[in-house]
Amino acid sequence: MADGNRFFFPATRLILAALAAGVLAGAVAVYVSESGSGNNASEKVAAAAGKDDAICAAKAARAKQVAAKAVGQIAALQPADPPQSLKALAFNGPDGKPMTIADHAGKTVLLNLWATWCAPCRAEMPSLDALQKEKGSDAFEVVAVNVDAGDDAKPKKFLNEIGVQTLAFYRDPTIALFNEAKTRGLALGLPVTMLIDGEGCLIAHMNGPAEWSSPDAKRLVEAALEP
Repeated sequence: MADGNRFFFPATRLILAALAAGVLAGAVAVYVSESGSGNNASEKVAAAAGKDDAICAAKAARAKQVAAKAVGQIAALQPADPPQSLKALAFNGPDGKPMTIADHAGKTVLLNLWATWCAPCRAEMPSLDALQKEKGSDAFEVVAVNVDAGDDAKPKKFLNEIGVQTLAFYRDPTIALFNEAKTRGLALGLPVTMLIDGEGCLIAHMNGPAEWSSPDAKRLVEAALEP
């Protein structure tokens, strides 16, 4: 079904993969992040988070403007309502050390959560790699975070087998990142993708797979990078 140039379904092969896999994740634990000690420290952390959310909430019009570019193969992408700060989302970097979205300050990020047991995730991984190869820069990065439990062997083997060459290897074996996204109402299952600006503000998000190497996705990235 179409409305102008906006189509509401991803590629047929991705839909079939999603149906076959059953993308809902079973983890239900809630991730709680603590910083500092004592009530004063907690209050300061809460105040900082509130300030960041206020900055992001002011970008509602911008979120709608960018998300309006999500048509065709990425039409499932929705504007953040309201935009919220995702600076504190945590995972391990390519060096295996803990990091957060805040460490990507100044860079627009397409954050994708995936697992090797998720067939739709596997199907879209080459397109994410292709998007990073063409559009990756000091201003933009596809941050694909693997959430498989256990060690790195299985996801690294998978990426090697399908020839992924440009995506950096990000990980969260605790599934805390997925649970945080779920708690925020952003994740129903896997894959889940979030477009985050250089200030750590969520601009748009979607559940399910997409053709990220398509012209539609590239135009979205270009729109997100516009001043």
